[in-house]
Amino acid sequence: MNILVLGAGGRENAFCWKLSKSKLINKIYAAPGNAGTQNYAENHNISVNDFKKIKSLVIDKEIKMVLVGPEEPLVKGIHDYFLNDDSIKDVHVIGPQKKGALLEGSKSFAKEFMIRNNIPTAKYFKVNENNINEGNLFLEKLSPPYVLKADGLAAGKGVLILNNLIEAKIELRKMLIDQKFGDASKNVVIEEFLEGIELSCFILTDGKNYINFPMAKDYKKIGEGDTGLNTGGMGAISPVPFVSKEFKNKIDKEIIKPTIFGLKKEKIPFRGFIFFGLIKVKDQPKVIEYNVRMGDPETEAVLPRIKNDFGKILISLVNDNLKFIKMKFLKDSAATIVSVSGGYPSKYEKGKEIKGLERKTESIIFHCGTIKKSNKVLTNGGRVLAVTSFGKDFKMAVSKSYKSIENINYKGSYYRKDIGFDL
Repeated sequence: MNILVLGAGGRENAFCWKLSKSKLINKIYAAPGNAGTQNYAENHNISVNDFKKIKSLVIDKEIKMVLVGPEEPLVKGIHDYFLNDDSIKDVHVIGPQKKGALLEGSKSFAKEFMIRNNIPTAKYFKVNENNINEGNLFLEKLSPPYVLKADGLAAGKGVLILNNLIEAKIELRKMLIDQKFGDASKNVVIEEFLEGIELSCFILTDGKNYINFPMAKDYKKIGEGDTGLNTGGMGAISPVPFVSKEFKNKIDKEIIKPTIFGLKKEKIPFRGFIFFGLIKVKDQPKVIEYNVRMGDPETEAVLPRIKNDFGKILISLVNDNLKFIKMKFLKDSAATIVSVSGGYPSKYEKGKEIKGLERKTESIIFHCGTIKKSNKVLTNGGRVLAVTSFGKDFKMAVSKSYKSIENINYKGSYYRKDIGFDL
């Protein structure tokens, strides 16, 4: 089977790397891909949102499966686009249809779904420009800090956590009236702040059955000690040391199973990944958010720990054989450290030559924002590389990743030196 991986980040590089080891995959294509996917796939410079060009590529290369990496094409309806076109309707798309993608595409839809299905989450209130006063009253009932979330997709930047009530009211107005996050903040979800430690949980589901992938702990803030601006992710560790068997069973019983039951009950078709952004509050798991795809950089820590043939897993999903898959994980810990461009997540420069990639290492180097030009690998994004290593425990894995990342250089490179500090 020929497969197309949509996306250009570290997650997609990890997908291509894992699929290259599959006995069931003939040829891998990536669109647009990066300098790392190029090692395993044939790159095509096509936007993930250019459905017409994607269709042409699928027909031309006799592609039978499309694995969608990022959320935007799913929210825009790429799966529906394939289903509604006779020439490509039999191509398997891994990722939900537009209705299922609302779990990530609309914060308020996700919260309402959780409330309807008794899934533990924070208290919330949905606000638009017509009920700002009610939103302000809801803020006054909460204890600081105050959480404001743009309802739509805002490239991971639509969440504000503020300690001051007046500032929260000002920012709420900026989001709704001044369109601080564009159309994404036409509606805003105000949430109570939950105190605890966060983790990422992943499943692959056909809407009825599901299999668990390894869990991970990721680090979103740019600064050490989890300070500064939010990023797409600065590192990840898998498995999560504080997740006991009892806590895992709680997640399964109180969150995953009710989510699958809710999808079936509400007739929401779903074929793909669900990423549960969770927080452990004392000993209770609660859902912060749903994503309808694998996380990044968690994928770079999670996929290397899976022993199964990834191609076989995906083919089992589309052939309704998911329930027969028995997942096998490496016992070793995996730790991923992300190297970013200077200035990220604010303004940063591209086109810096990356040196040291040819050195021998026991780590796996995944490319996040890179491009190959004239046989040189150049930076081409905010997050540039993700370095993953294994160890008996997460400390050993982290140590190996730091040793490897120290040998890779480009002008302005930065990475956090404290991944795993809170474990």
